[in-house]
Amino acid sequence: MKEGIDVKLNELKPFPGSKKAPMRKGRGPGSGNGKTAGRGHKGQKARSGGGVRVGFEGGQMPLYRRVPKRGFNNAKFAKEYTEVKIEALNIFDDNTVVTKELLKEKGLINDFRDGIVVLGNGEVEKKLTVQATRFTKKAAEKIEAAGGKVEVV
Repeated sequence: MKEGIDVKLNELKPFPGSKKAPMRKGRGPGSGNGKTAGRGHKGQKARSGGGVRVGFEGGQMPLYRRVPKRGFNNAKFAKEYTEVKIEALNIFDDNTVVTKELLKEKGLINDFRDGIVVLGNGEVEKKLTVQATRFTKKAAEKIEAAGGKVEVV
């Protein structure tokens, strides 16, 4: 520090001309900002509480909805099972081992995807051994109640 200059915190003040009084809106014509207070005449933005939300483009599809979405989405990694209803298994004869190849051969499914899930819709009257990736609780109960077997593969 230079000699002879003694600065005290309680004596600090801004440089002259660096601070300006805030504009007081709507305080008469002499203020230069009276009457409409810088809002112009009429219209949505002139009203109290008026204006549009952030990103609004007058009804045009906003930019944030027009651009393609990027980033992580867990749906890409979800397992997609081919569904087979239990009532469809009645086309097989008793004591048949129902495999995914047999299901495709009979036209019950088109592709295997990540596996086959057997759903408990309807009833099964045949005694079958069913091989699938997943079974619903109801489906497993109904197959076993008919005297069949459930095999998770």
